[in-house]
Amino acid sequence: MSGASARLAAAELLITVLDERRTLDEALVTSEAYDKLIGSDRGFARAMASAVLRQAGRIDIGLAPFLDRALDTATPPARALLRVGAAQAWILETPDHAVVGETVSAAKMWPRAQRATGFLNAVLRKTVASREAFDAAPIEAVWPDWLKADIIEQLGEAGARQLADAQTHQPSLHLTPKDGDAAALAQRVDGTVLGGTSVKVDAGQVEAMPGFEDGDWWVQDIAATLPVRLLGAQADETVLDICAAPGGKTMQLAATGAQVTAIDRSKPRMKRLLGNLQRTGFGEVTFVETDATTWQPPDLVDRILLDAPCSALGTLRRHPEGAWIKSKENIQRFPSFQERLLRAALKMLKPGGTVVYCVCSPLPREGKAVIEAVLAGGGLDRQPISATEVPGFEAGLTADGDLVTLPGGDFAHDAFFIARLTRSS
Repeated sequence: MSGASARLAAAELLITVLDERRTLDEALVTSEAYDKLIGSDRGFARAMASAVLRQAGRIDIGLAPFLDRALDTATPPARALLRVGAAQAWILETPDHAVVGETVSAAKMWPRAQRATGFLNAVLRKTVASREAFDAAPIEAVWPDWLKADIIEQLGEAGARQLADAQTHQPSLHLTPKDGDAAALAQRVDGTVLGGTSVKVDAGQVEAMPGFEDGDWWVQDIAATLPVRLLGAQADETVLDICAAPGGKTMQLAATGAQVTAIDRSKPRMKRLLGNLQRTGFGEVTFVETDATTWQPPDLVDRILLDAPCSALGTLRRHPEGAWIKSKENIQRFPSFQERLLRAALKMLKPGGTVVYCVCSPLPREGKAVIEAVLAGGGLDRQPISATEVPGFEAGLTADGDLVTLPGGDFAHDAFFIARLTRSS
């Protein structure tokens, strides 16, 4: 019954995420059914849950013709198992007999779902026989309707399609080498060099990869490496990394030889940052656990990196559950705080100093609108980003000289907004 157990675990993960609105990482830690699995069953359970989360909206559209009433009226266990079955049939290409038989068996062994076995059997037989509605669903239907409308309004239809399409693909891991030698690291971990600076590897157990324990590299999306590269920190300069945790950009900054101060107001996140720096041997970084909107350094600094809190819609390819566990109010609350953070950061900067503002969201209200609001106050100039500085990402340069890394270029990557400013007075 291991196949049934894996499907039960996948359904339990989905209930935790979609009904309790918790992240998949949290669900993986708390699920008793998942914890009992071993070997390949654990990987398959996670793959099924992930497949559902990547295309939940389209899966629901695909199931609708086989139901007498809305899917939301089904019990959470029945609803989760139907989605698990559909993901097997339409995305993972699991054999039809296993889709139906093992998923129904999961319901039989799960007290919460036993009364739905007949219903599940009937619907899943139709599911493996036809996928027309699923295939016909627009790619943007991977998101809830309110989010789809919001993203289309912000990015336009073409931009929304790019973001949605990226979400449907399982992402690879990107590694940043501590010594900057991407070619040597690629050979060591059997990976591929990206952009001359990063290494792509298939997703796997990070802690077991060569060089992890020695701190020779860290996981970091190639697009996430751009803000530090564009900041241009030099050895012995004073640099602030505001909202620094979990520390990928902090480690990049430390590798330049700059005098880095990492700031974050979250104790748990700062603890994670400290662990990452200890593993990689960057012990010279200074830590300040504080609210950056009110803190002031003893002396003005040369450069600042501000990776501001945001809706994180640019990382849905890695965390697709974000589309379902966040609310409209939640993702629209960030711009005012982002603007406050950026204004506070500028007060910490020397005249002539540089600040790079970035968010892992491509939405203009969290990027261009924030920059324009702060520029309107005077004392700042845009320092446009040039094509030669971002090879492989040239298509993302805006008319203003900012960068929006929508997926779909030379690399599969996350979506960021990045702007560079100089304090003129």
